[in-house]
Amino acid sequence: MRETAAPGTVEELRVRVLGFDLTVGVWSPGDGRLPLLLAHDGPEYDERAGLTAYAAAAIERGAVAPFRVALLPPCDRDQWYSASAAYTRALHQRVLPALCGAVAVAGPPVGLGASLGALALLHAQRRFPRTFAGLFLQSGSFFVPRFDRHESGFVRYGRIVRFVRAVLREASHPDPVPVVLTCGAAEENVHNNRVMARALAGQGYDVALHEVGGGHDFGAWGDALDPWLTGLLARLWAP
Repeated sequence: MRETAAPGTVEELRVRVLGFDLTVGVWSPGDGRLPLLLAHDGPEYDERAGLTAYAAAAIERGAVAPFRVALLPPCDRDQWYSASAAYTRALHQRVLPALCGAVAVAGPPVGLGASLGALALLHAQRRFPRTFAGLFLQSGSFFVPRFDRHESGFVRYGRIVRFVRAVLREASHPDPVPVVLTCGAAEENVHNNRVMARALAGQGYDVALHEVGGGHDFGAWGDALDPWLTGLLARLWAP
């Protein structure tokens, strides 16, 4: 366990995932059974968007109940985060049980991710209902050919399109959790985020899409954490 720049400590947990040993940092503001925020691209979110500093500040001013942050690193990001069935199973069957075995977690986690990391969280929530209490998805890479044909050279473009099309076609889902999306108003991804937000709302999800300033980068994503993530966490983790 080590101290961090933000008030609190980080416990490092090693998890074997798809043949790789991942080191997951779990930031805690204190002891006891606490809710968990699971962040895809977690180390980069912390370094470039100040995630644990944001969490510490939100807790300190009483905007959110105390919670932990799991800083989940990617490995083969383009493969794992692109609607991969193998990665989603590993997240559900290995990563989350390991986290719950290492620290005292209160209830299902909230998922946080950006770009492909956002897509991967939605994929996990669709494949394994009741895994997440809610999702905070930033600039999600919800590719549809109408808006994203220029991405067709990406190695897993076809798999992403198939998953997104399947989501858009469904009339309902058994676990319509609260979902907040943010996306830069000038981003290319804003169009597919609008489409996804409408589809999820039509399936019973409590959805809000906030079009914000900035681009497709951690600076913009960090700026959007407050108030939009703060509001979601306060609502889900209210006493």
